[in-house]
Amino acid sequence: MSSTEPPEARIVAAVPSARPVRVGAGEKLRTASLPGLTMTVRCRPPSASGLPPALFVHGLGGSSQNWSALMERLADRVEGEALDLPGFGDSPPPDDGNYSITGHARAVIRYLDAYDRGPVHLVGNSMGGAIATRVAAVRPDLVRTLTLVSPALPELRPQRTAVPTGLLAVPGVTRLFTRMTRDWDAERRTREVMLLTYGDPRRVSQEDFAYAVEEFERRLALPYFWDALTRSARGVVDSYTLGGQHSLWRQAERVLAPTLLVYGGRDQLVSMRMARRANAAFRDSRLLTLLDAGHVAMMEYPEAVARGMRELLDDVDGRDDRDSREARGAVPVSGTDGSGAARG
Repeated sequence: MSSTEPPEARIVAAVPSARPVRVGAGEKLRTASLPGLTMTVRCRPPSASGLPPALFVHGLGGSSQNWSALMERLADRVEGEALDLPGFGDSPPPDDGNYSITGHARAVIRYLDAYDRGPVHLVGNSMGGAIATRVAAVRPDLVRTLTLVSPALPELRPQRTAVPTGLLAVPGVTRLFTRMTRDWDAERRTREVMLLTYGDPRRVSQEDFAYAVEEFERRLALPYFWDALTRSARGVVDSYTLGGQHSLWRQAERVLAPTLLVYGGRDQLVSMRMARRANAAFRDSRLLTLLDAGHVAMMEYPEAVARGMRELLDDVDGRDDRDSREARGAVPVSGTDGSGAARG
């Protein structure tokens, strides 16, 4: 997998043991060990045998926990797994220190190849959406369908509210930010993140907020937390500047997999105006707009996102049935909800 983003070779310090991450009811964690790369995988055993595999990829600063609610609602349709990308969640940094979009995409591809998981129903949010787009473009054999929730595809004029996140990519800004916020505890940091990523943070239950604070405390204790965040933010910004065959928009046009695009009407990080461009770029796409959602619709409105994915899977299954009938010589047979969902 070629790229104009060269890996940054560096020595990674030994990672001390951290507090265990939360494992929801019905979930399991396992470790995927590859040369130079170790990732934690959150698994949701399916409710029936023989269901197709699905892989969920989180965004900047997120983890596999971001997908727990959605995976639970799809347990009767897919065998779901969610990765902690290198340096995030419970996964240690990669040995090569490569946090570019291409580096993360390579990690996903290596996992799918090593464990013979493809083709999967691939799902990504934000940075994970950019990663999933690249995977689907360069390895179409690994992707059955693609679902992108507020994907971080290049915007020439990003929203004003997204600028501070992009500034994390600037050398020295993270150090300045940590000094300016050294008096912030994990509860305040969690609240600030939710104000930025949720359409309505008041929808978060006290229990879920407490879990989020606990996870933030755990991550802040990791010596590589800010480094992984900063380098990944730089990887997102760098991907916006790539042209030619490495352009994410050019790669979106190459995706063959049927694609579901999910955008939030209150998203402060990815503008709604990008929804129309994305819908035109992906050749076989459908658009789900959740008017009251922010940047993490799968956490805010998991039922609506699950319903959109079910419709996508039904459509793909119907195509397979028609193709099968045609191969045998048979004649082929030719909204809004509480989230403010509209389809187009």
